[in-house]
Amino acid sequence: DVQMLPMREARMRREYVYRKSIEEKQRALEEDRKKVTESVEGSKRIANHLKKDALSLQKGAEWGGQVNEVDDEYRWAGTKDPKVVLTTSRDPSSKLKMFSKEMKLMFPGAQRMNRGHYDVRHLVQACRANDVTDLLILTETRGRPDGLIVCHLPFGPTAYFNLSNVVMRHDVPDRETISEQYPHLVFHNMKSKLGLRFTSVLKYLFPVPKQSSKRIISFTNSNDFISFRHHTVVVDGAETSLKEIGPRFELRPYCLKLGTLENISAAETEWQLRSFMRTSKKRQFLAAPQDIESDGEEEEMEE
Repeated sequence: DVQMLPMREARMRREYVYRKSIEEKQRALEEDRKKVTESVEGSKRIANHLKKDALSLQKGAEWGGQVNEVDDEYRWAGTKDPKVVLTTSRDPSSKLKMFSKEMKLMFPGAQRMNRGHYDVRHLVQACRANDVTDLLILTETRGRPDGLIVCHLPFGPTAYFNLSNVVMRHDVPDRETISEQYPHLVFHNMKSKLGLRFTSVLKYLFPVPKQSSKRIISFTNSNDFISFRHHTVVVDGAETSLKEIGPRFELRPYCLKLGTLENISAAETEWQLRSFMRTSKKRQFLAAPQDIESDGEEEEMEE
């Protein structure tokens, strides 16, 4: 049975990738149908690469909405609480250990695992066997936390983030104690297709909160840097204010893989930040185009 387990996982993974590829083909077909329909209704010229199949695409558009999203990795998210396991890279420094302890408190019900001598393959297999939904790995350079990997199980995706400007909880002045309430989440300026994808990766690390919860965790995007902040609501008579709990840091997504960590080299890359992408302000990936334009107008007004 132990020998059969990897074979079964490999078969399930192949079936998943196949269904995912069919979904992508269907999505591309629906986009072409939409373009043809808009051209016909707006009396505009049909794109050259769509002219040959325009009639068949227009007939198919009468049905509409044929994209099957049954294979979305987060389709069951929210129906039950996530099960998060947090660990570090090998031989962590004392600062990374302390940071991992603070990060564990961010995710209600999360478990922290000492990395020890375990390799990634054994970590992922152990997490799958225990119905873990997400494996988080914190990395460092010269004792400074600088990376976060979020691997969603059982089939992915795996998101990679750079960490910067890390301020530990014990460095936050007049900090409050961390409540065990499930936090409310705030996502700002992440409305593009990629932004919504990373929103799903981060949002479903947390369980659904009760309305009375006073914890607030915010992810605020500015120029593709996501600011992580953790606050609690303080009510003093008629006044209501936010008080920071910590920690705080900036997240910079740079890669999204359609797979899990044990076979990441063979996984398809959904998106990757490359050096030539950073040359222009227009190349912002997490915010919707209209949000970028409005930000530009505000800056011009300030000047």
